[in-house]
Amino acid sequence: MKRKPQSTDNQDVTAVIYCRISSKKQEREGDGLASQETRLRDYCERSGYNVVKVFRDKLTGSESQRPGLRQMLAFVAADKKARYRIVFDHLDRFTRNFYDHADLRRELAKLGTILETPAGVLDDRSSSRLMENVTVAFADYHRINNREQTLNRMQARVANGFAVFCAPSGYAYGRVSGFNGRMLVRQEPQASIVKQALEAYASRQLESQADVVRFLEEHPLYPKPKNGKIPHQRVGDILRNPIYAGYVEAPSWGVERRKGHHEALISYETFQRIQDRLNGLRITYRTDLSQDFPLRGFVLCDDCEGPLTACWSISGSAQKKRHPYYQCPKKGCASYGKAIRRDVIEGEFEMLLKSAEPQPQLFAVATAMMKELWQRKQANVAGQTKALKASLAKVEEQIEQAVERIVETSVPAVMRALEEKVQRLESDKLLLREKIETSATPRGDFDRRLRTGLAFVASPWNLWSTGRIEDRRAVLKLTFAHRLRYKRSEGFRTPDLTLPFKVLGDFLCGENGMARPKGFEPLTPRFVVWCSIQLSYGRLPRRGIGEPSRRRGGV
Repeated sequence: MKRKPQSTDNQDVTAVIYCRISSKKQEREGDGLASQETRLRDYCERSGYNVVKVFRDKLTGSESQRPGLRQMLAFVAADKKARYRIVFDHLDRFTRNFYDHADLRRELAKLGTILETPAGVLDDRSSSRLMENVTVAFADYHRINNREQTLNRMQARVANGFAVFCAPSGYAYGRVSGFNGRMLVRQEPQASIVKQALEAYASRQLESQADVVRFLEEHPLYPKPKNGKIPHQRVGDILRNPIYAGYVEAPSWGVERRKGHHEALISYETFQRIQDRLNGLRITYRTDLSQDFPLRGFVLCDDCEGPLTACWSISGSAQKKRHPYYQCPKKGCASYGKAIRRDVIEGEFEMLLKSAEPQPQLFAVATAMMKELWQRKQANVAGQTKALKASLAKVEEQIEQAVERIVETSVPAVMRALEEKVQRLESDKLLLREKIETSATPRGDFDRRLRTGLAFVASPWNLWSTGRIEDRRAVLKLTFAHRLRYKRSEGFRTPDLTLPFKVLGDFLCGENGMARPKGFEPLTPRFVVWCSIQLSYGRLPRRGIGEPSRRRGGV
């Protein structure tokens, strides 16, 4: 039933317009809210309605999730005397939930508000109520049916190895030749930055999640929120997301972790190391690490063996100059509160760091040794692959046994324990499969991979001189086996270097040569040597302890 346009009798009718779209596609293809508003304004003008306000929503959901709808209801309820007409394009634009529609109708009926569309007024006549309820019921059916079909398609796509949720940082959805539909593709430079952060956390170059946050915030090419601060929760999601290892999963849909078709940023082994750190370590966020004092916490006071702290001292009443110092904070220590100028202690550290650099002539020998080890590793690939396949078969057998026990048992606690065991074994299974795939040939080129390690060993100073707090903390951890001890007015004590620097230093500076025949202890008596040889062959004659030798001349 269509309403006839009125021109004179309806001049006092006050109307509000409600427009809604539920997807960006509707906005692109149908001009969205603007086209709805234009049609409804034309209708109200032909009907002689006075439009006082327009309310808009750009999303779907229940009435509580639509701010435009709530604002309209509050506006209508604010004026108790006015009797508004709410004009909208179609019933499914107003609401597609049968129960929400009934609640809205009751609420608006109390206010004396009339609902109207270009197709007619929604009044209380039996025929009008029937058509209204049938229309809303069909809209509600299509809403639920569309949701079910969408979820089923998403679940099937995840089961086939495709990601369907929001693209994580470093990825975007795009078309890839040979695949149907959109899938995750790398988005540079974010992908390389996230990969660097993940690998640094796995190798402990970044100690905590706070270090990862700081690394991403300080990187000029990584996108950040308007305030420049990256939430810790976002970094936690990045560290726990198997998407970066090339896997997809949807536990709530019963889809276990499986190999995805998108490109991985890190290996599954690296992902497992990250999970081990997250699950096995209590992550604490250190707020005292800064660019200003890179040695804070790593240098110990030689008097009390406590870590030095650092601070800024302000001098001068007018200019208020700031001076950086390190000091011992432990009360009762002989060095308590005695300041050490930052340029002094850090200057001595830089000299210490440069002295740890080995001589250049050792790198030809070290390179040859590494290359020989690389060739041996390549020769052992077949044996390693065979061993990995045997381990994989054993894990698959354990999974089958655990599944059989789950079927047989009826005790909930036992079932939960067995399910957790199956999950752990499935993770081990994925890791073994990745190792089998990558063990055919060693990953990367020998010269390129060796160059990075030797470059650091050749000069840790180059990495320290970048000035980045993450690089400097990595130098401290990779160069020195233990924290450094510092004596005020005397300097650093002899450091304990890590194995590469220690071996190269001993090889160059140590006093090498063949051992003397006499060795380092007095010569062993000939009788003891003769007895040892005879005992080893079982030739020594039996005699009592203290019995004299039967050879002429005795001993």
